[in-house]
Formats: sequence, C-alpha cells, structure tokens
Amino acid sequence: MTSPIDPITFEVIQNGLSSIADEMALVIMRSAYSPVVRDSMDYSTALCDANGEVVAQGLTLAVQLGSFPDIMSLIVKEHGSTIMPGDVFIANDPYGSGGQHLPDIYIIKPLFVGSTLAGYATTMAHHSDVGGIAPGSVAIHARDIHQEGLRLPILKLYAAGEVNETLFKIIERNTRSPIQVLGDLRAQISSCQAGERGLAELVEKHGLGTLNVYFRALHDFAEKRMREEIMSMPDGVYNNLDHIDGVGDDPIQLDIAVRLEIKGSEILIDFEGTSPQVAAAINCPIPMVHSAAYCAIRCLAKGDIPNCEGYMRPISISAPKGSILNPLEPAACAARGVMGYRVFDAVMGALAQAMPESVIAGCEGGPILFSVGGSHEGRSFVLTEVMVGTWGARFGLDGEEGVSNPAANLSNQPIELIEAELPLRIQRYGLVPDSGGPGEYRGGLAFVREFEFLSDTAQFTVRSDRRRCPPYGVAGGETGSPSRNELIGRDGKARMIPTMPMQSFDQNSGDIVRTVSAGGGGYGKALQRSPMLVLEDVLDGKVTLEGARHDYGVVINDNEVDAKATLDLRSNMESLLQ
Repeated sequence: MTSPIDPITFEVIQNGLSSIADEMALVIMRSAYSPVVRDSMDYSTALCDANGEVVAQGLTLAVQLGSFPDIMSLIVKEHGSTIMPGDVFIANDPYGSGGQHLPDIYIIKPLFVGSTLAGYATTMAHHSDVGGIAPGSVAIHARDIHQEGLRLPILKLYAAGEVNETLFKIIERNTRSPIQVLGDLRAQISSCQAGERGLAELVEKHGLGTLNVYFRALHDFAEKRMREEIMSMPDGVYNNLDHIDGVGDDPIQLDIAVRLEIKGSEILIDFEGTSPQVAAAINCPIPMVHSAAYCAIRCLAKGDIPNCEGYMRPISISAPKGSILNPLEPAACAARGVMGYRVFDAVMGALAQAMPESVIAGCEGGPILFSVGGSHEGRSFVLTEVMVGTWGARFGLDGEEGVSNPAANLSNQPIELIEAELPLRIQRYGLVPDSGGPGEYRGGLAFVREFEFLSDTAQFTVRSDRRRCPPYGVAGGETGSPSRNELIGRDGKARMIPTMPMQSFDQNSGDIVRTVSAGGGGYGKALQRSPMLVLEDVLDGKVTLEGARHDYGVVINDNEVDAKATLDLRSNMESLLQ
C-alpha cells in the first residue's frame, strides 16, 4: 500500500533538496580557482536519487543541467553493482560517457547512509584547459576529438575513499593551467561533500524510506505539472529552420531543422534534416541537445515545476546520428556550445508558430567564446571567456541586455579581475546603439568588448555566430544586428575575423581583439512602437536620432517627439511597405 503524501512534508523536502543543490553551487563559486568557473559561473550542480534520477538542480547553467540523466544512466548501468562508500567518479568524454565536450568535467559522488546507497551528488564544470592544440581547449580548427585534449571515460577518482594519485598526475600533466584545473576539481569534490552532508541531514530528519517515497512523488508531480502545461498548448506540428554561419574564411551555412509536435500532453522534438557533422569542433553531442531543448520548453511553462527528472518524461527528443546535433566518434566538439544555443533558438522559433505571445525572439546566438594563452615574464597564463548579454524581445517587453542568454546562467568576467590577474587590458566594454532588432518591442542591444594583449607571446581562438544569419524577429519584428570580430594591429589597421575561424592567432603586445555580439531580434512591427518609448531609447543612448527615423519613423527634435513630422513619416513608410 502506498504511503499517503503529506503536502507540507512534500514542500519541506522539495525545498530542502533545492537548497542542497544551491549550496553545492555556492561551494564551487566560492572555492574555484579559474575565472571561467569562479566568475563566469560556467558550472552546474544537481542531486540525484539512488536510481540516478535528478531530484534537484542548482540555479546554474541550463544547457548543462539536462545532460545529467545521460551520464547517470551510464554510471548506474556500468558501475551500479560495484559502487562503494567513498567512491568519486570523474568523466568528460562525449563518446560513451555522457559528456558534452572535454573541458566540461563531471565529478559525481555516490551518497550512502550506512551501507545503503541513498543518492548522488553531481557536478559539472568548464575547466580552463585540458590540453589539445590551442590554449583553452576549444579550438574550432580541431578536426577530430583526439586533437582537443585529455579524454576521460567514467573512472573512479576515489575508490572507497582512497585517492587515485595516478589519475590526478595524468590530469596535471595534460593541462596548461594545472593549478587552476586541480583547484577547480577539488572545488567540485567539496561541492559533492556539501551535498552529502545536506542529504544526510534530510535522512536524519525524515528517514531514508520516507525520502524515497517523496522522491517518487516529486517525479510524478513534476511530470503531472509539465503535462498540464503542454496540454494548454495548441496541438499541431510546427517546423522551423535556423542556421549556423559555418566555419572558416568561406563558410558554408549549416542548418538546424526542427519538427515539433504537440500532441495532447506530450511534445515530440525531431531534428531530422539537420546538417551532417563537420570536420571542425562545433559538432554538438546529444546531451547538450537534450539540455537546450528541455530549457526551451521549460521557459514557456507558466507555473512552478520542480527541477527534477520527472518533468522530462513527456518530452521526447531525437536527432539523426552523424549530424551536427548527434555526431559520431571521432568528431571534434570542443566548441559545440554554439549548436546547443541554436537548438534553443530553433525550438523557440517552432513554438512561435503555436504561441507567438509566449516566446522570445532570437537571442545573441549564445556566448562569444574567447580563449587566450601564452607566456609573460616567464609565467604561462590561460583565459577562457564566455561572453553573454542579449535577449530577443517578447510580447509586451523589450529584449534584455547585460544579462545571460536565457539558455544559460553565465556572468561576464569582471574587467578588474582580468586586468589584475592576466596580461590583458580591456579597452572597451559596453552596449552598441541601434543594434537591437526594431519592433513594437525592441530587441536587446549588442555588446562590444576589446582585449589588448600585454604579454610577451599570446595565442587566441574565438567562437561566435549570428553574422550571416542574425537573430530572427517574431510577429513582424525585424532581425537584430549581426555579430563581428576584428583584429586591430599596433598600427591601428583592423581586419575582420570569421565568426568561427579554422585557426588560432599568434599575437604581439599591443594588438587588440574586438568582439561584438549580435543584437536580439524584435517583436511586432516597428512602426507600431510607441514614439515615447523611442524617445526614451534615444535619451538613454540605445537608439540614435537617425535610427529613430530610419527604423521607427519617429522624428525627434530638441529631445522631444515631433508629433506631426512623425505621423507624416510613418504614413509614408507604411505606404512604401504596401
């Protein structure tokens, strides 16, 4: 007979689990060594039950969180019968180990109550360097995964409490930044220990048998709530095609095709028609595809749904093997993030056909990934930057700027810390006027950031997107401005860098790299935007006087809207559109 579920106890346990996962996240943030983990917060935490199913997620990186079920199913299947108290697992390999790319390393600790397995504390963090052909281990120009760095299948970093010193030494010898990597690994281990303490306190308070009952109830409740949300969406099949700019100096456009079917209380997402995998590092292993697609659906949910694996049950996701969204070994995948964020946009674009007033227009295309390493005054250095900051517009709201991409939860690294710790100077950092997609609701502005090299030697790589295929608008909104990257020599001459160059660049002291994101897409027709909102944008420096006239048909003189001139201009522009 099933024990009755007390709603108050249910809430106490649910919130207790969430607090544990968040505490795990705080431990990593406060004890990590590298800027990409400590400042960018490129990491994730979760708590799983004894079956390896996620019961709580920290408020961390959305495009990582949905991949925990992939690795946990493998750990339970391959190691479930041999797990001992004191074990700690490590893995990063995308092929057969549930990884996303080699810099993202899992640290997972089974949690015991006496001799009984009670659950798992799970973490993933983006490490500053794991070897490979370029500093930061995210070289676009890698042709296969063997050029990208150290591959770790699911291994025991600790076995029954005994540290695997050999494995630690192998990791140390295969990174350009051993202090940061080993420090971040220990931060992840400490995070898992915090999860262990938290779960032990819940067990002491409620008992393991009771917790297991409520874990099952939590999964069932999350599934029920997600099915209710899906049933409120209109049934139908919705197709969308989004694009990646492609790689190299003469890029070939890559397609992300999505067929989304809403059928009763279920959603089926199929990426058939997506481009085949390529000989470059932007192929995306399926765990990140799962994460990005789950995130897009979650963003449309109006109610509160627990962050546990039950909410994933009504959502089915498939991508053809050998495609850029489900590559076959040994496809390179270090810079796969651009694909994951495009999956989010592509799914949103499909949902826009069913629920235009609920979706968000195209965002900046995911983080601009900038990695640089070299030597200065006899010391080596590595920096990995993941720069975010622009949303598309939504019904009733302009696009956000200066915040993380909605599929992430990242932070741009503070200028002061970069300059204090590394031989780099940030010459410029801010928003770009007239870059948000025009619409009744304006897309978020693009951001610009300039890095000046101060080191004796330096080598950098960059990954961006949305130059040839800028962020789309919704409901008549226009596209945002395209991205661009420039390399400015000491002589002041600038040359354009491809969005995803098939090379790394050697630089000298005094050279500057300028990165400019894409602007977010607009929502609704621009000529329907309130002239007073346009005036506010002009006064805030977000739109220029010329942009107000050209994009919105609004004439501003002496910081005031000229009502008659605006009416005449808009009438003329509307007649030209007919």
